[in-house]
Amino acid sequence: MKKRFLTVATVSILAGSFMFSSCIGSFGLSNKVLAWNQTIDSKFVNEVVFFALWIVPVYEITMLADLLVLNSIEFWSGDNPVQAGVVKTVQGENGIYTVETLQNGYHIENEEGKDMELIYDKATNTWSVVAAGETNKLITIEDKDNALVYLPDGKTQRVELSQAGVLAMQKIAQSYNMAAR
Repeated sequence: MKKRFLTVATVSILAGSFMFSSCIGSFGLSNKVLAWNQTIDSKFVNEVVFFALWIVPVYEITMLADLLVLNSIEFWSGDNPVQAGVVKTVQGENGIYTVETLQNGYHIENEEGKDMELIYDKATNTWSVVAAGETNKLITIEDKDNALVYLPDGKTQRVELSQAGVLAMQKIAQSYNMAAR
């Protein structure tokens, strides 16, 4: 009996180690619950809610769901199934923006209600902007060292993914800004 248990346990651990190897995900669901708890203003109420969520076993259930299901999905697909729907408010140079995480990018809206989306196409490795019903490509990542940037005049520019390439792209962008004024 003891030998059989030891054999089953050993096989289970080995199978689990192969199945879940390097499957450390972002623990998105657990972090969402914790982030929500941290939004409570009073540190005393925050502590009470924290303990309540441990007693009720909310944290335990979210950790188990992350560990067994969500992190595995994130590892194998590359997409975090919990990430979509996160909304943040960001203070920018020109005002306040609301940024919502989508399954394939971001929805951004300013204080006046003007909005746009930054969309990532996994098949072509391309980021595009969608505004006023019009889609324009921004950048295509060609490989680990190069990207193709789509310029406002319809031309494209190959850019090295390095500090020198970023500086070169900044100069190009500044020349377009000067021409627009």
